[in-house]
Amino acid sequence: MSGMQEGVALPDRSPTGPAEATPEARADRLESLENFWARPADELADLLGSGKDGLSGDEARRRLLRAGPNDTGTARVPGLATLVLRHFSNPLLLILLFAAVVSMTMREWTDAIIVILILAASAVLSIYQEHRASQAVARLRRRLTVSSVVLRDGSACQLPATEIVPGDVILLSAGNQIPADGVVLDATDLFVDQALLSGETWLAEKHPGVSPAHAPLASRGNCVFMGTSVRSGTGRMLAVNTGRHTEFGLIEGQLERQEPETEFERGLRRFGAMLMRFMFLIVLVVLGINILLQRASGDTLLFVVALAVGLSPELLPAILTVTLAHGSKEMARQGVIVKRLNAIENLGSMTVLCTDKTGTLTAGAPRLDAAVDVSARPDEELGRLAFLNASLQTGLANALDQAILASPSQRLAPGTWRKLDEIPYDFQRRRLSVVVAGSEGGESALMITKGAFQNVMDVCASAWQDGAEVPLDESMRSLMSERFAAWSAQGFRVLGLATRRVDPGIRHSPADERNLCLRGFLLFFDPPEPGVKPTLASLHRLGVTLKIITGDNLAVARHVAEAVGIDASHALTGEALSAMSDDALWQRAAGCNLFAEVDPNQKERIVRVLQKGGQVVGFLGDGINDAPALHAADVGISVDRAVDVAREAADLVLLKHDLKLVRAGIDEGRHTFANTLKYIFITTSANFGNMISMAVAALALPFLPLLAKQILLNNFLSDIPALGIAGDNVDREWDRTPHRWDLNMIRSFMLSFGLISTAFDLVTFGALLWLTRNVAAMDDQAALFRTGWFVESLLTQLFILMVIRTYKPIHRSRPAGFVAGAVLAIAGLALALPYLPVAQQAFSFVPLPWHMVAAILLITAAYIIVSELTKRHFYRRFGFGIRRRRAVKGESA
Repeated sequence: MSGMQEGVALPDRSPTGPAEATPEARADRLESLENFWARPADELADLLGSGKDGLSGDEARRRLLRAGPNDTGTARVPGLATLVLRHFSNPLLLILLFAAVVSMTMREWTDAIIVILILAASAVLSIYQEHRASQAVARLRRRLTVSSVVLRDGSACQLPATEIVPGDVILLSAGNQIPADGVVLDATDLFVDQALLSGETWLAEKHPGVSPAHAPLASRGNCVFMGTSVRSGTGRMLAVNTGRHTEFGLIEGQLERQEPETEFERGLRRFGAMLMRFMFLIVLVVLGINILLQRASGDTLLFVVALAVGLSPELLPAILTVTLAHGSKEMARQGVIVKRLNAIENLGSMTVLCTDKTGTLTAGAPRLDAAVDVSARPDEELGRLAFLNASLQTGLANALDQAILASPSQRLAPGTWRKLDEIPYDFQRRRLSVVVAGSEGGESALMITKGAFQNVMDVCASAWQDGAEVPLDESMRSLMSERFAAWSAQGFRVLGLATRRVDPGIRHSPADERNLCLRGFLLFFDPPEPGVKPTLASLHRLGVTLKIITGDNLAVARHVAEAVGIDASHALTGEALSAMSDDALWQRAAGCNLFAEVDPNQKERIVRVLQKGGQVVGFLGDGINDAPALHAADVGISVDRAVDVAREAADLVLLKHDLKLVRAGIDEGRHTFANTLKYIFITTSANFGNMISMAVAALALPFLPLLAKQILLNNFLSDIPALGIAGDNVDREWDRTPHRWDLNMIRSFMLSFGLISTAFDLVTFGALLWLTRNVAAMDDQAALFRTGWFVESLLTQLFILMVIRTYKPIHRSRPAGFVAGAVLAIAGLALALPYLPVAQQAFSFVPLPWHMVAAILLITAAYIIVSELTKRHFYRRFGFGIRRRRAVKGESA
């Protein structure tokens, strides 16, 4: 039964008075507290040392110190020790550790120290950047802390949910996220969405009382749980369990809940698997042939291990973290808080943005334009009734009520009326009623009902016309509907208002909203947001289609859509959606830009159908009814002033409800994706070519082409300029269309440019062998060969970065300052290393004769020219950038 539920009388314990037991004694009693839903609320309050006025501030602070913050630990920033352990669980870095162990076992101390230094440098770079990113995200998340209204010292105050402790009395209303597990003390039409825990698709009504000890979670009607949300009604709860002791916390502790894998993450995983296959194939072939040729030795084993490391992009985690952190920082500077770093890439890949119209396409500040009776004449009495309804309701605050209260002509003198009861708004009835009585008293009270036009009409039996009550017959209903359609077509949001005399001495429920008298209509106008049309045009140029999904009526929504330049010729209503199968909706959704009169579940259904059609869907919303769609979307976007549950369901939070921020975020997402792919292209093509070359040389030459420490140094130095890729300039052409991960393209890129690199390495081998042909000692020839090839290999890896970082000719795309500076600095170091005594001793380099240096520079220049020509042919073959993902989401690349 809906309506006001009978409340629980808690002990009248003064929050500032002495506690009945010490905190330690009370904690011992609570440790044995089980099945709290089977205990009466007053008994629980006694055990918790609480009363009708809640806890005292001092007692709450003591409990907070003892129990810790009310969170499950999942949002905490990982410590440095955790980051170190996580970093060294990477299989690629384990290979480096293995190389160090092998070197120490063979007493090759220099090699071991070099490998350890390279390993440490890589770890410090990655861990430092990840720690900075985690700290930055934590600082941003603190701005989004969920808050609750709690009774402390007998007064209601708003506190962060993390400060809730067992024994707190919490006030609940529509839109709140429930901060703890507890029991309901009193409720008025309190409906909770607890699908997160129970899997129920319908709302659960909550009421005071006792549930059986063996009752499953979904059947505990007297309980509310952390992480669930109030969808309608009001109430009070007594917090019993907090933090990790809640149902939500227990589930997280058992399952280590993770965010769903994004397509970008899935692509990275597949990319890693592809590299591992290539790596093991090359390593097994080289090691196997050396064993067959009886060349196996300690140096050979170190060479093979270094070969595997050289093919692996061991700095990819660091590069990815730096790139995403850079994107997050830039977006935060522009007013977008990133709650999940990987959402940045999804934002750049977005092809469809679904949004409500209010506050996004319109100014979001509707004004009460008129209050008219059933004859469409201005009616001051109707305005005063609307003011009563809006000022006395205690449910979810909304812009229309604020517009009524802000209209000075509707105000009433305080104390003229007193509130007796309330039937809160919910998304099924779409009505709100208050029951009032005049200050002079009387035998009857007045129910004032305000709500959506049709939902109010449905419960009316008469209308107030010319000072008298007349039957609301079919002809009058038809006339009212025509007026409603005309007002809606002009862009007005229309609410109906009705009244009825009721018994003041009883509790009222939605069932009492019947046989009402229609008093008239409230007309609101929300003008289009200035400058929204150019923003929508820019989104369209970026390849992002905007679709309006709103609960408002079709005529109003269509007027707004047309006013901002959105084609609304093909529109669907919630009623039509209910009659359509998913397959039928899938056929219609792509060509429909306006969905009106939809409920929250239908919003989620639209998002999922669009995803099924191959779209990357973003959803922008800030209300309770947007939460399911926000959670289902590839990119959930909310705003800082949104209700708790909407902000928690979102991946990104805008500090201002402005599509321009989304537009800027899309640019940043595409930049992030482009720079990540640059590093992957660079490292796979160059490393793959060099590893093939070294494998061939190891089999053809009488000596190892490079020592293990030289391979590792080469790999490390070539990665330094890549660290600047995160902030590199991106060709503007990347911004024009959404991009997706294409493993086929990456594989083709790696093979094409890798084989070119191998071809020039073979040319280098021939040139070096010819130039060292007169060296008598094999060891001297090997040292010259290794030094020459080290320099050539490092130079080609550095300058191929400048070629691959852009699809344009190399001279027409300006790199970031760090990238250009690092390339030139490392290139200079590469040429200088053979002449430095420290490098000669540590890495077995020898000075190169000038003619050998000239040959290396000539080969490097030829390599750059051929790579530039190949790049042009490659992009003509594949088309610019990364191809759109295939039609069916999730299809393997």
